[in-house]
Amino acid sequence: MPENLPSSTAGGPLVGILALQGDVREHAQALEACGARVVAVRRPSELAAVEGLVLPGGESTTIDKLSRIFGLRDPLRERIREGLPVYGSCAGMILLADEIADPATDLGGHAQQTLGGLDITVRRNAFGRQVDSFETELHFTQLARGGRPEKPVHAVFIRAPWVERVGASVEVLASVEIPAGAHAQAQNGRIEPEVRAVAVRSRHLLATSFHPEVTGERRIHELFIRMIRGEA
Repeated sequence: MPENLPSSTAGGPLVGILALQGDVREHAQALEACGARVVAVRRPSELAAVEGLVLPGGESTTIDKLSRIFGLRDPLRERIREGLPVYGSCAGMILLADEIADPATDLGGHAQQTLGGLDITVRRNAFGRQVDSFETELHFTQLARGGRPEKPVHAVFIRAPWVERVGASVEVLASVEIPAGAHAQAQNGRIEPEVRAVAVRSRHLLATSFHPEVTGERRIHELFIRMIRGEA
């Protein structure tokens, strides 16, 4: 994908990927496979042209910092308020959340900020460190089309967040039983299964804790494109 030019896929919506840091190429390949035109977004002028936006996985603190350096934070917040369809995966979910349960702080003691828009509380790296990454099959609503039975989503969790609270406007699309080693259980010493939301939607905003772009799963990107077109 050219870094600053739309892809050649004809007729599809123009979808931007915030290309400050993270797994941009994987999302671009998934979106193009679903018929979208794709453009990297690093400047306010590029953001202004898109019909939808993906906030990719990566480091949420780094993306937050770079969005300020590139003059994108305020334009991003404004377009989200105006109703721009946005899909955030992993770090992107953190950026869309209104609240972080455990925000990182800089050397001055200032807590990281989010773009907001989703009335949820997330916990960063909730499932543990890199070595605690895991894969599972998820029941994910809103994916079945034309009466076809819905197949599970194969989800990969890599230093992923989870959702601890959802507001009234937020629909939970997928949840997962917390593995026995995850810190929520270690904190109180109990080995009891608990459930956390890992995919949510509120009107024009969609977010997942996991990375469908790295597994070949295309249905979530297809759902997002249907959201952009007003079909879902």
